[in-house]
Amino acid sequence: MNERISYWVGLLLNGLWKEILGITWTLYKIMIPMIIVIKVFEEFGGIELLSQWLSPVMSLVGLPSEMGLVWATTLVTNMYAGLVVFISTDVDLTVAQVSILGTLMLLAHSLPIEVAVAKKAGVGVVATLVIRLGGSLLMGWILHQIYQGGDLLNTPAKVIWRHAPVSDPSYVAWAIDQLKSLAMIFVIIATLMTFLRLLKLLGIEKLMAILLKPILSVLGISREATNLTIVGITLGVSFGGGLLINEAKRGIISPRDIFVAMMLLNLLHSLIEDTLLILLIGADFMTIFWGRMVFAVTVIGMLAFVLKRLDESTCRKYLYKKISG
Repeated sequence: MNERISYWVGLLLNGLWKEILGITWTLYKIMIPMIIVIKVFEEFGGIELLSQWLSPVMSLVGLPSEMGLVWATTLVTNMYAGLVVFISTDVDLTVAQVSILGTLMLLAHSLPIEVAVAKKAGVGVVATLVIRLGGSLLMGWILHQIYQGGDLLNTPAKVIWRHAPVSDPSYVAWAIDQLKSLAMIFVIIATLMTFLRLLKLLGIEKLMAILLKPILSVLGISREATNLTIVGITLGVSFGGGLLINEAKRGIISPRDIFVAMMLLNLLHSLIEDTLLILLIGADFMTIFWGRMVFAVTVIGMLAFVLKRLDESTCRKYLYKKISG
């Protein structure tokens, strides 16, 4: 019995510490300069100005203007950096508002990197930006109408990790406060990576793959692209997109299948990790998991329906292209 426990613990911990340090260091290299830039930006009144510019967009989805900076940071960098900005604000949100903000972050983040991945797979930059930015704002607006109309989820969000306002205005106090936040990020990443490794050992990822196959079939995604798409849905665009690029270069999957698969991954990816991350700020699980899934399948289903009625030359001109090995 002890040997079996030791075996499973060994599988769980094997290489885990190295993975945690690698991910944390990669994120710190992005976040630390971003924190400094944001501080300088704040000192010169830039945050207030940016919030004013983004205010109309945020009001469209029922969010305070301050959340514009959170989303803007997420779009340019990644969700972790966006969350650093979020916890640095002193704005109290409802569960509905956090769920909408979480939806914006889930559907549109890390655009410089992930748009490049899609482009390498033969998908047009404009198509990727439209589906991600347009899709996130559309879902955010729909959720806002539902929550507002039904007076739903209007209780204060319970944020697991919240920044405490600093009474000392000095730069030293600010720096110490940021170090505490970075240390907390390390703890969160370590916990998250351990939990994800446990889910993998328990076969949760394989179960999700089995459940997702019928949905992908309905969307018209070929059998050859199905398994690779499932990798992207569970692990992320970079993983799934990388595999799709490789298969596209070999000519195994058609450009049209690659396009539909990448469009789905743009709206539905990293279903486990990203969902857990947004839950930390008090979002509603039903919204960010099932709501996101229903929205993505509906939008891509409509897109696939339209694609079937377009000739190949039009699609290759405006939407996608064949990539060579």
